[in-house]
Amino acid sequence: MGSGWSSEEERQPLLGPGLGPAPGAAWRSREAAAALPAAAPSPGRVYGRRWLVLLLFSLLGFAQGLVWNTWGPIQNSARQAYGFSSWDIALLVLWGPIGFLPCFAFMWLLDKRGLRITVLLTSFLMVLGTGLRCIPVSDLMLKRRLIHGGQLLNGLAGPTVMNAAPFLSTTWFSADERATATAIASMLSYLGGACAFLVGPLVVPAPNGTAPLLASENSRAHIKDLIETVLYAEFGGVCLLFSATLAYFPPRPPLPPSVAAASQRLSYRRSFCRLLSNLRFLMIALAYAIPLGVFAGWSGVLDLILTPVHVSQVDAGWIGFWSIVGGCVVGIAMARFADFIRGMLKLILLLLFSGATLSSTWFTLTCLNSITHLPLTTVTLYASCILLGVFLNSSIPIFFELFVETVYPVPEGITCGVVTFLSNMFMGVLLFFLTFYHTGRVQASSFH
Repeated sequence: MGSGWSSEEERQPLLGPGLGPAPGAAWRSREAAAALPAAAPSPGRVYGRRWLVLLLFSLLGFAQGLVWNTWGPIQNSARQAYGFSSWDIALLVLWGPIGFLPCFAFMWLLDKRGLRITVLLTSFLMVLGTGLRCIPVSDLMLKRRLIHGGQLLNGLAGPTVMNAAPFLSTTWFSADERATATAIASMLSYLGGACAFLVGPLVVPAPNGTAPLLASENSRAHIKDLIETVLYAEFGGVCLLFSATLAYFPPRPPLPPSVAAASQRLSYRRSFCRLLSNLRFLMIALAYAIPLGVFAGWSGVLDLILTPVHVSQVDAGWIGFWSIVGGCVVGIAMARFADFIRGMLKLILLLLFSGATLSSTWFTLTCLNSITHLPLTTVTLYASCILLGVFLNSSIPIFFELFVETVYPVPEGITCGVVTFLSNMFMGVLLFFLTFYHTGRVQASSFH
């Protein structure tokens, strides 16, 4: 995998029977590091417990994505229950990318202290964040501040659950399972965000703006109770995951599963120098960060975006849910395919991005029906949004594998940390401008 991105010298076997690294061999590709002659002894072994480690990490990513996307799908209900403004709703989603500002500290911790310490700190931040949102206070202003603080703490957990998937797969899995493990660990975070589209609108009803004043007050109290039920359920699930991680989450297996896992990596400082001086990596990073960051921010406030075209909160939730679920399923399937077929990463990404371009064009032309006169129906919105999510989200694990192949032996956590930081930067910029535009429209309509 990734052999198309390495030189002929890099694709030569690095180890001879009973020997260390060949003289002058450059450890630039995980595939080259795994290219052992048939007569060479196995460099390590895999353990059955690797699936339990993968499950715990994936569930942690699922919970973090679920908590991050709690408010976007129920933004109309949250406005009535807590008095949130459009800026508040966008800021609750924006705490995710803001939480990536100290991501380089988490990358350093992962590189120096290993997986267990980093994952325990991440899960503890999630416990604090979800617990902060559940503190019962009657003052709505204080309650809103607690909710914002909880979302920020959950956002600080994002760098680990989104960056460490390739590091975990290299540490625990053999070469022919790495892409699959990376896909599962990285996609579960997005699946958590997708389930928020489903859980929120189904549990929390949309407000009824035509009800009499007394009925409206009763409806507001009922909606607030249901939202707090969701918050308590998320807090309980995160506490359970923290307990399981504290009880069992080893930092590494007794023996490495491959030569790549056992090899010496670059230092923290040298890794950044290697990344910033590698033009090929920077080009791939931008190809990942711009479309994926924009789409993540766009899907996080999908209800806010589709409200002007009279799409209900429930329909917007289902559209977001199926777009991300489809991307997760296709992404894992593509990663499994890449484990068997070597050297196909670039072709797979080109096919996926071609589909995403066509889908986004279809969605845009449909929403501009006053100009294009194309029919704006629930079916067209569902189809275009779901296809866009499938094509973009399924490219994430393929990109991660391509990143670590391109800059090996830079540690996987540092590599993916840099690209996800860029992605969240673009997501934050998009959310800011979307909120500014929406607030301006609301104020203009109120003035008229």
